[in-house]
Amino acid sequence: MATQRVLPQSKETLLQNYNKRLKDDIRSILDNFTEIIKTAKVEDETQVSRATQAEQDHYEMHVRAANIVRAGESLMKLVSDLKQFLILNDFPSVNEAISLRNQQLRALQEECDKKLISLRDEIAIDLYELEEEYYSSRTENGQLLHYVSKRLCKACILCKTFSILQLKIFVSGVMILSP
Repeated sequence: MATQRVLPQSKETLLQNYNKRLKDDIRSILDNFTEIIKTAKVEDETQVSRATQAEQDHYEMHVRAANIVRAGESLMKLVSDLKQFLILNDFPSVNEAISLRNQQLRALQEECDKKLISLRDEIAIDLYELEEEYYSSRTENGQLLHYVSKRLCKACILCKTFSILQLKIFVSGVMILSP
């Protein structure tokens, strides 16, 4: 992404809000962790008894640990919000993915069309030869007529297959392009 896109004011404000939340949560985690480390140091002489001081330090560590957990949960919510923002507002990449899939399907359709056209041409040649043979010969036992009817059935099956493949490709292309 060498070029930067200009975002509307509301999106720019939202991104600034995300950045502020990120900095605040990281600062909260760092400050609370630093204070827990400071509280863990044992002071030699204080005006409060050791048991009282230990209980107060224990309570303060629990509160600061809870603050760290809250900031961590806030960061996870921020990640979720950023993912949602990216999914909902990244139209260029969504359009690019749709275009790429459309090109792939068109290439597949062209390949299938070429194969089916070559099959159609082969069947037309065979059918022409069979008709020529049928009309030029005068057999009375009907074996040639049976052979021709079998070849025509195979031609009909290939024509139906061609139609079904075209329909499937068309439907899959429409399904991808529809919202």
